[in-house]
Amino acid sequence: MKRSISAFLFIALSSAAIVSTHGQTAPSAFKGSFGLQVGGLGSVFQPDYAGRGFAEIGPQRLYGAGAYADARFNRWAQIEAEVRFLHFNEFHPPQSQGIYQNTYSIGPRIPIITFHRFTPYGKVLVGWATMADLDGKALAFTYGAGVDYRLSRKFTVRVIDYEYQQWRVVPDDLWPNGGSVGISYRIF
Repeated sequence: MKRSISAFLFIALSSAAIVSTHGQTAPSAFKGSFGLQVGGLGSVFQPDYAGRGFAEIGPQRLYGAGAYADARFNRWAQIEAEVRFLHFNEFHPPQSQGIYQNTYSIGPRIPIITFHRFTPYGKVLVGWATMADLDGKALAFTYGAGVDYRLSRKFTVRVIDYEYQQWRVVPDDLWPNGGSVGISYRIF
């Protein structure tokens, strides 16, 4: 009799423990933290043609459009990829193609703090840059900072994104810099 009561109590307590563990949910800290945002940019850049001999006659600014994607793995591990095509206000020297600038880059993006809906960040990107005056492509390093403003769960406005680039070309490096604004949509 004691054995059957002990066995019954053991089975009842074990099944209660099993049932209660199925009722628990994962803590919010373990919720899937992967996120992906894609967006578009409008940009204005100072192209730094002084290194290529077009300082006096070249445009002081180039305008263009671009796209970016931010992949968020957790709070601190984020990757940004962006492309930018600066083709408006091109300079057309005699017997040459228009002088434009395109960049294709990827690298880490570090959010500093989230204050209400504002998130300032810094980023360091590396990639390729092209210009009609260059033979082929140049290695480009991009150092940037900006502020994102979350409009809703799905939409974020890139209030300002300033970048300072270093193009590794011979004989002199180019140092274009400029700002962008944009909007992105959260897919995940």
